[in-house]
Amino acid sequence: MSEMKDKDLAKVKELIEIMKENDLVEIEIADGDKKIHLKRPQPQMQAVQQIPMAQAVIPAAAADAPAAVAPTEDSNLKYITSPMVGTFYGSPSPDSESFVTVGSRVNEGTVICIIEAMKVMNEIKAEMSGTIAEVMCQPGQAIEFDEVLFKVKPD
Repeated sequence: MSEMKDKDLAKVKELIEIMKENDLVEIEIADGDKKIHLKRPQPQMQAVQQIPMAQAVIPAAAADAPAAVAPTEDSNLKYITSPMVGTFYGSPSPDSESFVTVGSRVNEGTVICIIEAMKVMNEIKAEMSGTIAEVMCQPGQAIEFDEVLFKVKPD
């Protein structure tokens, strides 16, 4: 009988490992009249984190940088860059209006986009006042650290 319990315990441990590997919260398995239901507790975490955005100004030494990085229309434009690697979203949900568009007026603390990183939605806020001159990303686009998200004409 002890041998049977050891086998059952081994099977349960194997199921728990499968749940962890596949990020499953709950699993139920039935075999004839035998049935097992496992449910993992989920840590409570904040769904949205607020990360302040530092404004990035292209220094004079960046003249050697590729033309795609340097502003061409107006040398007074400042860049808002990504503080992390993730996925860019310009609105709170697919059926919502964008946080900002070209011509939108922003102030310090205005939410300008969301970057999803590791299944956490991070609100990105402007740290300058001005007008959005160009939106550099598309919804769902993969973003790299320090990639230009917006060009802003400061006040």
